[in-house]
Amino acid sequence: MTIIQHQMSGNHCFGCSPDNPHGHHIESRWDGQVATCTFQPQTWHCAGSPNFVYGGLIASVIDCHSICTAIAEAYQREGRAIGTGDGILYVTGHLDIRYLAAAPIAGPLVLAARVTEAGARKSLVSCDLHVGETLCAQAEVVAVKVPASWGDA
Repeated sequence: MTIIQHQMSGNHCFGCSPDNPHGHHIESRWDGQVATCTFQPQTWHCAGSPNFVYGGLIASVIDCHSICTAIAEAYQREGRAIGTGDGILYVTGHLDIRYLAAAPIAGPLVLAARVTEAGARKSLVSCDLHVGETLCAQAEVVAVKVPASWGDA
């Protein structure tokens, strides 16, 4: 499966850029309908308890994975491979997360996201985050399309 972030040149995102030395380096794999991601939290990603993942990290990983899902689906809608031709970029317009169970730090966090609505200017993405068999978080993300020049340094 295609790793979305590896197809996006000029991406400096803390959460998903392979080129940001301080970032999470998540890798979202696109199969044409669903994007999946496996992320192994580190001990410093803990919440108040060292046994569980900090909720802000969960939000960050869901955010980046969902936006990359919207980007991949938009390229597909245009009949293009990810990263070809004029760039397609989305940013977060709204992020609604329901934390359903504490996510053990031992992980890994496994995410699955899909576009549930797509329009010319925005898309709605649904994302589930599991650790093992436990559904730990669910999110709805509004991804808003921005000009390709938005990402220019």
